[in-house]
Amino acid sequence: MGLGRPAVTAAVELVDVRKRFPAGAVALDGVSLAVPEGRVLVLLGTSGSGKTTALKTINRLVEPDSGEVIVLGRPLLAWDPIELRRRTGYVIQEAGLIPHFTVERNVALVPELLGWPEARRAARARELLALVGLDAARFAPLRPAQLSGGERQRVGIARALAADPPLMLMDEPFGALDPLTRRRLQEEFRGLQSRLGKTVVLVTHDVSEAFRLGDEVAVMDRGRLLQRGAPGQIRESPQPGFVADFIAAALP
Repeated sequence: MGLGRPAVTAAVELVDVRKRFPAGAVALDGVSLAVPEGRVLVLLGTSGSGKTTALKTINRLVEPDSGEVIVLGRPLLAWDPIELRRRTGYVIQEAGLIPHFTVERNVALVPELLGWPEARRAARARELLALVGLDAARFAPLRPAQLSGGERQRVGIARALAADPPLMLMDEPFGALDPLTRRRLQEEFRGLQSRLGKTVVLVTHDVSEAFRLGDEVAVMDRGRLLQRGAPGQIRESPQPGFVADFIAAALP
């Protein structure tokens, strides 16, 4: 008898997760998904589809009403929220940099909170600036206001990688950029991911971006996960109804 494939470990699991906000809106309606280690899952949908809420349940920025969330092998409620967030890289639109910190200190923020010595923090910041294509000698002493949008986003990615987290959460990370910068950073992100092998959950409303960046894509609408699969599978065989209409409207 031949040996079967080894089981793939999930870095993140959501099991029948539900969330209703106080005003009554249903944000998540029984969402279940698993993200294998080292893979990129893109949550794709329109505004209000629940994709960002699903992302935020993973680092406890949103507490679900019911269901189970498991992160890095531990139930969500077993994590101290601060410890969890320090183990999770988080990238948002416009990078969310601290304006009065230098680029170097922004990148080294989590290592600083973790008590790394100053020399180690500085070395790590400069290493990561080089990794995302920014010359450390030039950019390390600058403030965020002195950077372009694309440069700020690169710094945001470097900051999220600073403590070498196994898991990256990215919420519309390239959404505010012009098309040329956006495409260039998407390509650089894929190159980084192929070298670093992080587990990534990325939120976007951009179908082309989802198909370009995701190992798998999960299409959401009104708090429900409607279809999940490889980009080619969803492109060629979208579920009839919302998914098919959404894909057809976005692609030529």
